Amino acid sequence: MRLGRWLIAGVVVLASPALVPAAAQTPAASLAGSDGLGDPYFPRDGNGGYDVAHYEVTLGYDPADHQLTGSTRIDAAATQPLTALNLDYSGPPVRAVRVNNAPAGFESQKPHELVVRPALPLLPGLPFTVTVDYAGTAPDTRGEGWTYAPTGGVFAAGQPHSASTWYPLNDSPRDKATFALHTTVPEEWEVVSGGVRVRDEVRAGFRTVSWEQRHPVIGYLTTVAIDRFDYLEQRRANGTPLLSAFAPGAEGLRQYEEKLPQVLDFTESLYGPYPFDTGGGIFLSVDIPFSLETQTRPTYAAWADLNTVVHETAHQWWGDSVSVQSWSDICLNECIASYTADYLWPERTEGADVDAEYRRTVREMLAKPKFWAVPLEDPGPEKMFTSVYYRGPLFMHALRKQLGDEIFFTALREFATVHAYGNASMRDFRAFVQSKSPTDLTGFFDAWLRGTTPPPEQYLYPGSLRG
Repeated sequence: MRLGRWLIAGVVVLASPALVPAAAQTPAASLAGSDGLGDPYFPRDGNGGYDVAHYEVTLGYDPADHQLTGSTRIDAAATQPLTALNLDYSGPPVRAVRVNNAPAGFESQKPHELVVRPALPLLPGLPFTVTVDYAGTAPDTRGEGWTYAPTGGVFAAGQPHSASTWYPLNDSPRDKATFALHTTVPEEWEVVSGGVRVRDEVRAGFRTVSWEQRHPVIGYLTTVAIDRFDYLEQRRANGTPLLSAFAPGAEGLRQYEEKLPQVLDFTESLYGPYPFDTGGGIFLSVDIPFSLETQTRPTYAAWADLNTVVHETAHQWWGDSVSVQSWSDICLNECIASYTADYLWPERTEGADVDAEYRRTVREMLAKPKFWAVPLEDPGPEKMFTSVYYRGPLFMHALRKQLGDEIFFTALREFATVHAYGNASMRDFRAFVQSKSPTDLTGFFDAWLRGTTPPPEQYLYPGSLRG
């Protein structure tokens, strides 16, 4: 995510009691999956007792009346005996739920829990499906999920939450899954999402478009955008197809997206091969306060520029392929993406003196306690999207000077490769970087990541910055 300029930026098993594991013979209350995965900032996000492999989301939407009809099939496997499980969902009213194609009980609980009670218990290690049918008015969340566009269309975007406003899921970075979306709209409208477009056909006055994410994705990184789009089709030298969509009024942003092949080549040179099979962007004429790294095809606000495109492209490695373990690890996403766009791009493409930029910024901010007050590691849920943007690039540049270019860039590339399509924490990052350095980095990391005052001078001006 980059903030706006004004902000800083089917299996059923029957078994006799003797054959059921001991844990499954305990009272039913103990066989419910937890209603959260214990994220320190959002403890009720995600759900326990199962692991999702794939989402199949089918939508019908009419922009004229905001009516959304949906059916989402979730392919998962139980990780414990289950007589009940939760999904994260806050969209239109649920009409029916089926587990392994059999009707199941369900109950909606605020703020975003859908409790599902299968007719028969689910046993650990076995696959199952949950299908949720829902319909009704899809409310406008204004940038926290399903959002009305001034053009009459709609889009879904928000961080850390978004997906639960338009389909049920296990909404945690820790449970990635593949994703397919099939959307039917009146034929004059277009539908854009992430991944590969595999169907676009018009019949009897309606358009149906299907998109597939073939690499695992987190809920907030999925999206749907419905509008009267114009398209830009490009192709990288290696053959990767790039498809970008521009809502009415966003045509002026085309000049930045035309540079996407160059931006991808640049970012690939830093962090290794592009982790996905397609790319592009969704450009809106909406003045929301952020642009977002929706997987393979970022969502851009009306104020986006080339810096924003570089930032969101860097997120395809840092945030999308390598995702946070917990939201307290947000620096892993934003510190690196911000450094890529604010320092590395101008240095490599324009010859900017980024050492001078670093010294100037530090000099101006040393007397401003608020600049240093929010730690980069574990900034707190209310301050997640603050210091990681404005102080994150300073931390990354100081780390680069502490390590030297060879170790610094090699470590970043190798870390992105080791953790591709998975999760990582800032603790993992610290340990990995330390393994590449002969110098003890404990003091450096603590000062920059956990401190709430300017780091000591040896960490503020390491290496060639000491001059």
